[in-house]
Amino acid sequence: MSQTFYDEVQEMRARYPDPLSAVLPALQLAQDRHDGWLPEAALREVAEALDLTPAYCLSIASFYDMFHTEPVGRHSVEVCTNVSCAVSGAQQVLEALERELGIGVGETTEDGNVTLRAVECLGGCGWATVVAVDNRHHLHVAARDVPRIVKELGE
Repeated sequence: MSQTFYDEVQEMRARYPDPLSAVLPALQLAQDRHDGWLPEAALREVAEALDLTPAYCLSIASFYDMFHTEPVGRHSVEVCTNVSCAVSGAQQVLEALERELGIGVGETTEDGNVTLRAVECLGGCGWATVVAVDNRHHLHVAARDVPRIVKELGE
């Protein structure tokens, strides 16, 4: 663990009355420094900086969709599959993305460019179906919109 990472986590920790509240921002910082995912080493770094166990950090990271415990592509395409999006065509959007990208849900393209994920909620129930591309939300997405969205990934 670098001293810089440790110091940054300590600054985060000091902002909260309960030091456990720093777990999420520390995991985000670690993920940003490890190419968008949390390898074992990153979980150990966070654990050491916050006096926790790596298993505890993994339990938090594996709960939230925003954390990745496996390598991911340079771009992330996430489709909300919660109730509002499901009834608005999320499955058809996912299937169109699978065809267009040539991968299944949870997979990354061979070139490492795109990871496709189904997520529980993207917070846009009134604008279903929601697709997030690198955390930029596309609203009211239908299967017919998928080629345009995929094309934007290459630009």
